Amino acid sequence: MEYSIKELSRLSGVTTRTLRWYDKIGLLKPSRIAESGYRYYGSAEVDRLQDILYYRALGVELAQIRECLDDPSFDRLSTLRNHLAALESQRESLEMLIRSVKDTIRAEERNEIMKDEKKFEAFKKRAVEQNELTYGKELREKYGDEEIDLANATVMGLTQEQYKNWTELGKDIMKKLEYAVKTGVSPESESGKEISDLHRQWLTITGNSYDSKKHRGIAELYVADERFTAYYDKNVPGCARFLRDAVVYWVK
Repeated sequence: MEYSIKELSRLSGVTTRTLRWYDKIGLLKPSRIAESGYRYYGSAEVDRLQDILYYRALGVELAQIRECLDDPSFDRLSTLRNHLAALESQRESLEMLIRSVKDTIRAEERNEIMKDEKKFEAFKKRAVEQNELTYGKELREKYGDEEIDLANATVMGLTQEQYKNWTELGKDIMKKLEYAVKTGVSPESESGKEISDLHRQWLTITGNSYDSKKHRGIAELYVADERFTAYYDKNVPGCARFLRDAVVYWVK
């Protein structure tokens, strides 16, 4: 079966403009281009578009999707199974949030006191799962399953106060990073030292033992992996590199 670009657009729900963009960046090339200039797609391209949409549904960036799909070792069946596991995990997380909202409503209606730990259990689980989905593969390859499983379990065990401090510290780091980059100060300045120290606190607030080598390694990921970079640079470009440079300079 062969589809024109308009037919593939109707079939998939992806606009023709997006399909042309995918072609331009090498993500999804048509099987052939007619003399008229029209693009045509075969069954292999339909399968690839399906894979692209699965990855996009999980929040994966286009550049990384192309890298995965173009990898000679790419195993479609194995990848689909991983997608299914990730989506089921998201469903469980969403269902847990729904239960949390229902429990809160029920407690309010009955004028009951809801345990503080229960209020934040769903949020902590969602944060762990989102981090695992986005960065888990790289972190596990770098530090091992045991280390990451321990970190995830530690986050789930945070008290209400610890969880609040952890999230607020993360926001404070981002705020100081953006100000430092906007004002043009050096990562080797006192501002860089302060941000590096705060980042160390953020890494260890969950009770993890501190390792300067791991601290520097994590900071390197912020510029080596575009997803980390996108997170820190979402408002002010250059924040990820500033944080990496500050940690490399101040952490010995």
